[in-house]
Amino acid sequence: MATADQIIDTAVELGEQKSWEAVRLHDVAAALGITLNDVHTHFREKEDIVEAWFERADSAMLRMAQAPDFSFLTPHQRLHRLIMTWLASLYPYRKATRQMIYGKLEPGHLHVQIPGLIRVSRTVQWMREAAGRDATYLRRALEESALTSIYLATFVHWMNDSSSGSSRTSRFLDGCLSVGENLNRMIFSRRHGRERADSGEAPQGT
Repeated sequence: MATADQIIDTAVELGEQKSWEAVRLHDVAAALGITLNDVHTHFREKEDIVEAWFERADSAMLRMAQAPDFSFLTPHQRLHRLIMTWLASLYPYRKATRQMIYGKLEPGHLHVQIPGLIRVSRTVQWMREAAGRDATYLRRALEESALTSIYLATFVHWMNDSSSGSSRTSRFLDGCLSVGENLNRMIFSRRHGRERADSGEAPQGT
């Protein structure tokens, strides 16, 4: 019997050759010389293969966080490397990946759109964990929202990036992270200043 990884590989390869929409589970079974019931043993439906495909990207990202030099990177560099690693794991099958996402966005597909939102949230949560982010309360909520926006914007940019090594996406991500850092400093330095003023604490340096 084929393994779950073999089924995923075959399905995505077929999607890259023609289109993800055209891939049928019986095609996958035939390509592997197994039965539909063998496929069903691992995946209840085609959408489960999509979920498993993106789980692979999450795993690649988390493995990157174990690299010997990772702990010496700045927060900016950590997030940049994590997101680019996540995208790089999908790169050989970018066309199929793009079509998976477009399929989720089709009107009336709430049964895949809601799990898709949960999947994005889960990826961002693991991204924050891997990057060692430890903000709490309001700062955590704002950071999660900003990182989710950056991640999704970068993903969309990458899906249409034909540059070598996704270099344009890398520069785009770098710019987004810099803007996010500047906004974070601006918001919380002002908030900290108001809190000090409200407490009657003299500004530093006076």
